[in-house]
Formats: sequence, C-alpha cells, structure tokens
Amino acid sequence: MNSQEFTLSGSVRPQSIDELAPSLSLLKEAIDRVRGVLYLNVRRLAQMNNVAFHAFSRIIVDACRMRPDLKFVVVTSSVVGWTTRKFSRLSKIEPNITVEEYDSAFYPGQSFLEEGGFIPILRTQTKMTWRHERSILERHGMRPGISMADICCGIGDFAMLVQKEFEPARIVALDHSRSSLAYARKVAEEFDVRGIEYTYGDASEMLLDDDQFDLVTCRHSLQIFNRPDLILKELLRICKPGGRVYITNEKNSHCLGEPRAESIQWTYNEVAKLFEHFEMDVELGPKSRRYLAEAGFEDIRVEQFMVTNLDGDPNDFADVISAWEDVYAGDMAAKRGDSPEFVKRFRQGFRDHIYAALHPKGYAGWPIWAASGRKPS
Repeated sequence: MNSQEFTLSGSVRPQSIDELAPSLSLLKEAIDRVRGVLYLNVRRLAQMNNVAFHAFSRIIVDACRMRPDLKFVVVTSSVVGWTTRKFSRLSKIEPNITVEEYDSAFYPGQSFLEEGGFIPILRTQTKMTWRHERSILERHGMRPGISMADICCGIGDFAMLVQKEFEPARIVALDHSRSSLAYARKVAEEFDVRGIEYTYGDASEMLLDDDQFDLVTCRHSLQIFNRPDLILKELLRICKPGGRVYITNEKNSHCLGEPRAESIQWTYNEVAKLFEHFEMDVELGPKSRRYLAEAGFEDIRVEQFMVTNLDGDPNDFADVISAWEDVYAGDMAAKRGDSPEFVKRFRQGFRDHIYAALHPKGYAGWPIWAASGRKPS
C-alpha cells in the first residue's frame, strides 16, 4: 500500500491541452507510483475550464480502467462548491472514483455553536468583551487606515465595532457558517455599515492571497477547531510581512464565582472535558504564546482579562451563562450520552454562576487571553 496525493490549486484555464503537458506528466507519474489510493486534492482550485477538466479526467478514468486495483479520491471543499459538483460526474462514470468534501466534518463541534439560536448570546458576549478589547487592540496592531481581515467572523459584530471605532481602510470578514454571514450582511445593511466585505470561506484553506493584510484577527475560534495549527498557518500566510495576527481564546476551567465557588468550579472543569470530547480545546487561552511561536511569529504579546458581572449590566453576564447551560448541558451533553444525574449537577454549576453574577455582593468572572504575533519581514 503506497497512497499518494496530487494537488491542483489556483486557476487552471489553458487555451490548449499542450499548456498542461507538465502537469499531466506529473499526474501520470503519480499514478504509476501509487499502490492503493491516489488523492486528487482540489480544495484550493479557484478556477478550471473545460479544457483542463477533460484532460485531467481522461487520464484518471483511463487509469481506473487499466488498473482496477487503483482507487481515486477527489478531495473538494464546500468553499469552492463547483468542484464537488463537477468532479462528482467522474464518480458516476467509474466506481473506483469517489469525491469527499473534506470540510463537511472538519469542525466536529462547531454546529453546536454556529446556528441562529446562539446569535443573541454571541452579540452579548461581544458587547462584554469589547469593553476590554477596545483598548487592548491598539497594543496589537490596530490603527486607522489599515487593511484588516477578521477570520471566523461569526455574526460580524466585532468587524462592525472595529469599523466604527478605528476606521480601517478595508475589512474582509470571513466565516464558515452561512447562517452567521447572512445575519451579518442583514445587520450591516440595516445600519448602513459599509466597508466590510463578508465572505464565505474555510479558515484552514482560504482563497485569499498571500501577504495582503496589516492585521488579521481570529477571536474565540482556534479553541473550537480540532487543528488550530492549520488555522494559524493560514492566518500567517495572508498577513503582510511585519503585520500582526491577533487571537483571543478562553480557559473555561478558570471561570469563577462567589458565592457557591465549589459548584461553579466543578462545572467548568467538566465543560473543558466536554469540549475535549468533541475535539475542541476551551483551555487554549494560556497556550496562545506557544501556538504563535510554533507557527513562526515573532514579537509575541499576550494579555489576559477577566469579563465580570461588574462590566455593565450583570444581567448580560447571567444571559451568557444561561445560554452556555442550554447548549453545553443540553445538546452537547445529550450527544455525548451523559446521564441524567450528571446533567443535573452540571446544570447546577451554571445556575450557581448566575446566582453569583446577580447576587448584590457576588462576583462572577470569565477569563480570556488576547495574544498577537508579528509576521517576520
């Protein structure tokens, strides 16, 4: 067994088949070497005309017919939807050709957090964290007139706050959730917010050019991907040399409250374990420096701030915790198969956190790490 991968990316639009001779020769060599599966990776294939499609298809189909032992897997992405539709034709011709849309399962737990019912709480969370981040951002590369990308932008509220407060020359806001982007565009239109380019895309394989943004932000997102290193690699790629990448992440086991601290502490320790079950790491915050260093950044800056019930209306804090309870002790716990006894105790910790937030002498906190690194010149 000797599987191989052959990758096509960018724009492949030849006027004649002769222009493809070097690429077709490489594909034939890969087929000759493979014993098992040949993966044809077209995740970043932005354009392909019929001349190119038929030339590559002919070689693949002929190889299947000459070597029944050989299997082809065409790896596409939902971000470039036409590739899945176009290459699926081959699987109808030859049973040894299959098409896999790799990002359909890339974010194993994100569906719990990205759909419409969670939108109101995402807005409240941003409102609470913005009080802190507004001053922090200037120490991490934010300034008027820059070109900025907000990756994993969610419902787009952070990008709108930045646009209003700092007036960058350009903001590209990208996310993998169509429903979140639809909401972001709707709100931007209603409030006549201009200058933000909302775009659908996969943060681990973006169709954005290299070296084009002065500042790239990615907030509360690395912690819900099972391969944060892939995301950071892409953030580094699209950042200009000398520009900065800014990330925020949490450490949920450090959420705290008084009174009823013990119950609260137990529940948030269990939150970390729950997310780990779904291949997410809500303990990532303090690891930010290591992740940035390993990705190749320099001049790494790390700050930690605590969002509390004293940041404005304590009912906002309580609303956030209530939403966490609904999702974490609801859909996620059910999906993991937790017992009714566990769920009852799990829910109690959230409710005690709300109690601490609303108590006239109480204190409740949610810790966040903000970090950034400079792309080497």
